[in-house]
Amino acid sequence: MLRLAWPVVLAELGWITMGIVDTKIVGPLGPAAIGAVGTGSTMFFAVMVLGMGTLFALDTFVAQSFGANLIADCHRWLFAGLQLALLLSVALVILGLVGVAQLSHAGIHPDVIVLLQPYLAALLWSAPPLLVFTVLRRYLQAMNIVGPTLFAAISANVVNVVANWALVFGHLGFPAMGVVGSAYATLVARVYMMAVLAVVVFYREHRRPSGLHDVPFAIDIPRMWSLVRLGTPAAVQLMLEVGVFAAASGLAAVISPAAVAAHQIVLNIASFFFMIPLGLSSAGAVRVGHAVGRGDLPGARLAGWSALGLALVAAVVMSVAFVIVPSLFLRIFTDEPAVLATGATLLLICAFFQPFDSAQSVATGALRGLGETRVPMVANLAGHWIIGLPIAYWLCFVRDWGVVGIWSGLTFGIVLIGTCLTAVWNRMSRPALG
Repeated sequence: MLRLAWPVVLAELGWITMGIVDTKIVGPLGPAAIGAVGTGSTMFFAVMVLGMGTLFALDTFVAQSFGANLIADCHRWLFAGLQLALLLSVALVILGLVGVAQLSHAGIHPDVIVLLQPYLAALLWSAPPLLVFTVLRRYLQAMNIVGPTLFAAISANVVNVVANWALVFGHLGFPAMGVVGSAYATLVARVYMMAVLAVVVFYREHRRPSGLHDVPFAIDIPRMWSLVRLGTPAAVQLMLEVGVFAAASGLAAVISPAAVAAHQIVLNIASFFFMIPLGLSSAGAVRVGHAVGRGDLPGARLAGWSALGLALVAAVVMSVAFVIVPSLFLRIFTDEPAVLATGATLLLICAFFQPFDSAQSVATGALRGLGETRVPMVANLAGHWIIGLPIAYWLCFVRDWGVVGIWSGLTFGIVLIGTCLTAVWNRMSRPALG
């Protein structure tokens, strides 16, 4: 599990670092540029989560086929995933462009909107390479090939930095394009990532033929429909999870500048370290899928609990660090006393829910390995939106707890989701013992 998980975790960390770098590089252009890049990246991800989440279904199908030693089936799922990615790209780019046209009615500050619209319109063209990269990554990962994804993620950060430097400020003979240049730099980095994994797939096939060239690249509607049927609940689950924190940010924004600053800083810290259970979740989905494919049902249960155990250890370490040295993390972002004080309190709350948040993420992956994606969707809907967010609003504005109330309410939902999904995994994998 660790051999599979650690490169995936580092790749996830490399992925989130690219967004931080984009924001940092446009900093000299002023607050409006920072706001445009940050807001545009968030909006882009909100749209793309539909496509990326749907393609998570490849974890299940490719891993189970690989576990059953049906390599030709793995190739067919790859082709079906690529075909679906292209269809999703067209739909999501059109949806995104319609959204860009409507942004002028959203009440966004004029200084930001004039930069946001062209930035987001340019960024949308990175959707096709991003979705193709997602397909290639899931295909390779499900076949225990994770090194290339790690290399692509780390080296893409270098490509992204150089492209940003050249396109944003006008170096290497390019015109200075400002924030739009940052969007094109991201496009270049994503095309690069896609190309790296495409080369890896074809190089491996050339070196060790496994029948990839013998599988016709024909339209495979039944397989695409299977991906949609299994992947759509996973996509909705991701939207619910991302959306509740976006809603929480909206609530925090009406309290005070110090409150919203502390909220955003702690959210950034929590999101960064969430990449650890997210990587373990992907590894758990693959390992469970392998075991199911080869008919080793007790092995599937053991794989899921192994991922959950590792995630719990990592979560406890993070929680202890948040409690003992909160300033170590907070002072990376600010030295403002009011923000530090509120942020330290929020990190204490974050420390409490870390084990449950890790559990829900990894249990979601383990269940996906079994082919179950609907239960995590329902759990996130109930835990975050029906229970957690209303409690957060009540504690914040009725009980007057402020931003601490928001995080306390969200924690209540996370605890319920983590407990529920762990129990569901235990119940659904238990028959494996028989």
